[in-house]
Amino acid sequence: MAAKEFDIVLLTDHRYVAPKKLTPYISNILTEDAILTNSLVKLGMRVARKSWDDPNFDWSKTKAVVFRTSWDYFDRLVEFNTWFHEIAQKTRMINSKSLVQWNMDKHYFLDFMQKGIRLPKTLFIEKGEALSLNEIVQKARNTLQFNQTDLILKPCISGGARDTYKIESTKIDDYESIFADVIKIKAMMLQEFQANVLTQGEVSLMVFDGKFTHAVLKLAKPGDFRVQDDHGGSVHEYRAEQEEIDFAEAVVRACPEMPIYARVDIFKDNTNQWSLVELEIFEPELWFRLYPKAAIVLATALKQKLEL
Repeated sequence: MAAKEFDIVLLTDHRYVAPKKLTPYISNILTEDAILTNSLVKLGMRVARKSWDDPNFDWSKTKAVVFRTSWDYFDRLVEFNTWFHEIAQKTRMINSKSLVQWNMDKHYFLDFMQKGIRLPKTLFIEKGEALSLNEIVQKARNTLQFNQTDLILKPCISGGARDTYKIESTKIDDYESIFADVIKIKAMMLQEFQANVLTQGEVSLMVFDGKFTHAVLKLAKPGDFRVQDDHGGSVHEYRAEQEEIDFAEAVVRACPEMPIYARVDIFKDNTNQWSLVELEIFEPELWFRLYPKAAIVLATALKQKLEL
């Protein structure tokens, strides 16, 4: 067997490998990867950082790849999927290939629903659906008892709130043409809008090897509903209550297999109960810059995984 040059390669996308211009956003990415890299090196690991589409790197030269900031994948999905399946033959993926595939598509909600994880009421709309948006909304009201609230329409595969729309219940007609265009090319999901996100925000809990490490609170900017910093949202240190920690760890235990790293996003739903927004076990932002000790926890888990 050929010798391995690296133990772990942290995956990013080409924009963040050697950026010529540093924005606060890019600086955060570099800081996060540096903290994790340093933690891995302190444990004796040989680490590199590469763009997932690097044409010059031999992926068989690393024991494993860890998805960190490959955030252009959903804009290049066909190309990414081809690469993804090719390198799975050459190296180990962490999290695992099967787990990443499961998590990339939010149809994983269906598995969680069956296991009793609380989620917003969700109607999946498959690519090529012939019904109009008004007909879809009426179906949701009839079958899932959607209330007369505002709605959220978003893709099953996406990131950074791309193609995500908040639709007032009285203005569904205004989104018919948008819906007709997008449903031709991707599956979507329709949910009731959860009003508490506007005042209470969204909590992200990091769970490494099944155990909670730290949390942050994400708040949308005034006049918006999206908490992502791409859209002007802000991130704050947060002390999670035990109820939130228990919820997050239960979500991770409900996965098809235990992820080494996970971010569990939750909020108070319209009935003021904790509910899952999404689970990120593919390329989640983990906010090590707010809690650097968590990087050691993850680095230790990664080393142990490679030693199995």
